[in-house]
Amino acid sequence: MNVLVVGASRGIGLELTRQYREQGARVTATVRSNDALEALRALGANPIALDVASAESVSRLAWQVDGEAFDVIVFCAGVYGPRTTALEPPTEAEFAEVMNTNVLGPMRVIPSLVDALAPGAKLVLLSSRMGAIGPRTGHQGWLYRASKAAANSVLKDVSQVLAGRCVCVSMHPGWVRTEMGGADGDLAPEQSASDLRRVVAALTPADNGRFINHDGATIAW
Repeated sequence: MNVLVVGASRGIGLELTRQYREQGARVTATVRSNDALEALRALGANPIALDVASAESVSRLAWQVDGEAFDVIVFCAGVYGPRTTALEPPTEAEFAEVMNTNVLGPMRVIPSLVDALAPGAKLVLLSSRMGAIGPRTGHQGWLYRASKAAANSVLKDVSQVLAGRCVCVSMHPGWVRTEMGGADGDLAPEQSASDLRRVVAALTPADNGRFINHDGATIAW
C-alpha cells in the first residue's frame, strides 16, 4: 500500500505515519520544518517539505510526487486559530491564517495530487464535527468552525468530480489529546489514528462524499 499523509509534523498526522509504516505501507509525508523531516526519515517515511498555506510551496508538490500512485491520501494539515466565541470577531491576520490553511490549503493541494491517485484510491480530509452545521449546539472556536464547514464543502465538491475514480470523505478524528485538542481530549492520538485507519480501509465507492466519525458513524453535514 502506498500512502500520503499531508501534515505529519505532529499529532494525528505523525501518528498515522507511524502506524502505516508499522503496517508495512510505503509512506510519503509532508511537514514544514527541517526537524520534522528528520523525524519522518527516522520512521522510514519519505519526507517532503510543504507549507499548505504557501502557493509557492504547493506549486512544487506535483513534481515531487510525479510517478506515484497513492492508494490512500490523508490531508491532516490544519490550525485552530483564536479560541473565541461567536460575536468575537477575529483579526484579519487570524482569519487569513486559519482560512488559508484549513480551506485554501486543500483547495490548492488536492488538485496537485489528482495525477498521483492510484485506481480506486481513497482521499480523506481530516475535518471536525465542529464544522457540522445541522447538529451544532456550541459556538466556541467559531473561526475554526467556519473553516471546517468550508473545508467540508470543498471535499464534497471534490467527491463529485472524482466520483468513480476515488472515494473522497471528510472524517472527524475525535477529540484527541494533541497540541490542538488539548489535554482533556477523549482519545489518545494512537487510538484516533487506529480508528481512522480501520475506517479508511473499509471504505467503498458507496461512501464517496460522506462525513464520517472516527468510529465509522455518519455525521450530518
